[in-house]
Amino acid sequence: MALLAHLLSSFKQHEIKHDMGKSQKVGLAKLRVNNELKKSAKNIATHCSYGLVDKHDPFNLQAIIIGPSNTPFDGGIFFLSIHIPHNYPFKPPKIKFQTKVFHPNVSRDGTIKMDILSNNWTPLLTIDKILLAICSFLQDPIHGQDSCNFVYQLYSKRRNLYNKIAKEWTYKYAMF
Repeated sequence: MALLAHLLSSFKQHEIKHDMGKSQKVGLAKLRVNNELKKSAKNIATHCSYGLVDKHDPFNLQAIIIGPSNTPFDGGIFFLSIHIPHNYPFKPPKIKFQTKVFHPNVSRDGTIKMDILSNNWTPLLTIDKILLAICSFLQDPIHGQDSCNFVYQLYSKRRNLYNKIAKEWTYKYAMF
């Protein structure tokens, strides 16, 4: 009997979550972002950080990533925009490089090509984890993500030229 009561309770909670209105989803997204911001402030990373652009708008954030050592991005300071959808964490944030970067997984307009920002998104991911993944792919591009593009071809077939161009872009666009 206790098991049946537990199952009914779980089912009702699922129904409530499933029938959430838009304002409840927006409230949930705000709560989640605020919690992530608080946790992030306590765990200060040395190579990436993010925060609100406007304290009254929890859906628009800005991040900074410092280029990883021993890569063509070393010494660069890269700015990224983060737009949180109203149904976050059930949908991924839209993250774009604002600073130009020469990289196989970043398009000309700054869009980041990572499966965790699209079809492999899970609500278990946080903004901190995504930024760490972006730092990681700066060092080691994700193969197979639009591997036909010119930058990927340079990376895979003419690494020295790729490194040279990426360093030049870092120096030109990401250093102050």
